[in-house]
Amino acid sequence: MAVNVREVEVKAFDESKTGVKGVVDSGVTKIPPMFHVKLLDTTHTSPTDSNFNFSIPIIDLQHIHNSTWRVEVVDQIKRASQQWGFFQVINHGVPVEVLDEMICGIRRFHEQDAEARKPFYSRDSSKRVRYFSNGKLFRDMTATWRDTISFVANPDPPDPDDLPAICRDIVAEYSKQVKALGITIFELLSEALGLNPSYLKEMDCAEALYIMGQYYPECPEPELTVGITKHTDCDFITILLQDQIGGLQVLHENHWVNVPPVQGALTVNIGDILQLMTNDKFGSVYHRVLLRSIGPRISVVTYFMNFTISECSSKVYGPIKELLSEEKPPVYRDITMKEILTNYYAKGLDGNSYLLPLRL
Repeated sequence: MAVNVREVEVKAFDESKTGVKGVVDSGVTKIPPMFHVKLLDTTHTSPTDSNFNFSIPIIDLQHIHNSTWRVEVVDQIKRASQQWGFFQVINHGVPVEVLDEMICGIRRFHEQDAEARKPFYSRDSSKRVRYFSNGKLFRDMTATWRDTISFVANPDPPDPDDLPAICRDIVAEYSKQVKALGITIFELLSEALGLNPSYLKEMDCAEALYIMGQYYPECPEPELTVGITKHTDCDFITILLQDQIGGLQVLHENHWVNVPPVQGALTVNIGDILQLMTNDKFGSVYHRVLLRSIGPRISVVTYFMNFTISECSSKVYGPIKELLSEEKPPVYRDITMKEILTNYYAKGLDGNSYLLPLRL
């Protein structure tokens, strides 16, 4: 029987329980073949091309409790959600020291001794706290250059006793802060849709959080792999905290556009399920992370979504009735949260949206 070389390589990598950081710590100067991305997306003009002057919208939330300013902010969020699917927020209420310490806490976890990381290593997605590398390692054809420590918060922050001591306090604090910001963003998005401010919150969009502390080690051959391949997010919204390394790109008008790190800012993007609920009014767009020759890159991704099948509700999601008319009929079928998650876990990162099979 022929030996599947990739299968052997992937199994050995997973059984090491030390992730990509372990590969780097072994002293490699060439990345293993399992990380080679054989075909990067080269069909779109580089975002560094000076002929294209795209920039991600930056929205200031400082005065949203002033009714006049709030109208302007809601309009900015509406336009950003329609045209980009991505925007950055500043003066959002999460203290900059909390943001900085969260980045430091995630870095501390990933850079501690391998033996301290290993007890948290697991491929069991039902665990509320776990460390892993490449969530779909055995399904995707190519592994990407990142490790993850994840925390489930539905509906409350993780139990402090379950958290790694090295980042326990800041993860608990950041979870509370980012959830509060998420509720504010959902209120503004609801208003941008012409709905009651509490509409999306009452649809349980802010009920559950899944936080991923991502670590992209310095890569000896960054041109041969990626941090994460082209994809959309299967959730309601995502809130991203990134360090100053950069690498995140968004596909906008057929061009890959850099999302530059802005000190103190958080990046918000529309997820697939919200695109479905808004009947394509708001867009969940493709994005990816390219590697740099410097590193490590640290980011904290908060998905507003319950990714635990055993805990998910039978609640049905479909295009919001108030947004439909004879001129704007539904373009998606209704779907239960359980079906959404079943499809999510069955599908690898193949560069296609989760929404494609749901279109009517």
